[in-house]
Amino acid sequence: MTAPVFVVEAVPAVGEFVLDGPEGRHAVSVRRLRTGEELVLTDGLGGWADGVVLAAEGKDRLVVEVRAQGVEEPPTPRITVVQALPKGDRGEVAVETMTETGVDAIVPWSAARCITQWRGDRGAKSLAKWRSTAREAGKQARRVRFPEVAEQMTTKQVAALLAAADFAAVLHEDRQAGSDPLATAALPAEGEIVLVVGPEGGVSPEELAVFAEAGAKPYRLGPSVLRTSTAGTAATALLLGRTGRWS
Repeated sequence: MTAPVFVVEAVPAVGEFVLDGPEGRHAVSVRRLRTGEELVLTDGLGGWADGVVLAAEGKDRLVVEVRAQGVEEPPTPRITVVQALPKGDRGEVAVETMTETGVDAIVPWSAARCITQWRGDRGAKSLAKWRSTAREAGKQARRVRFPEVAEQMTTKQVAALLAAADFAAVLHEDRQAGSDPLATAALPAEGEIVLVVGPEGGVSPEELAVFAEAGAKPYRLGPSVLRTSTAGTAATALLLGRTGRWS
């Protein structure tokens, strides 16, 4: 079993380090780590340190011997999923599973057919929840580089993101819309891949037109229609396999 991951503000140098606060409490009281067990400390930005527990003190303090440290380089091609806002808690489900799968960035998108809307305090709380979910899922998946969860974007902002990508795609199940299989698309070996996942009601014709003008073609995953909360995860897995990042 791989060592559990805990988040720190800055990756410590080789030597003795004390993990305390919420992460220390999780290590001592929830994970119940004991002397001699291994763990990984990360800043979530690629920095990591391998350590061994020297002692557990109280309920929230772990003394660790840091034995090695380093930085994981950003993977390439970078995969960003633009996720339309789903209903209820399905947004957190999408963020959680995409993070566990290996997505590099997630962009909340207020699509025309979204039932859920992020405004004011509700929007700020929802964004904070997505970011917290990405952090916790990153730890669970033993990642040391967590996905960035961007600010909510408009259709115009998403189009600009697509225009700058090396490969831009919109998931669309309708063959009549000219969608090709994502499984056979020509993918770049490096650079940026941006994928748009629409809401429950689908991407509107007007949005498809805007995205097409930005260089994004419609693609389908397969014969079945996935929920908006699972489509991004399935597509990410497909892209990770096809680009060699899962080899």
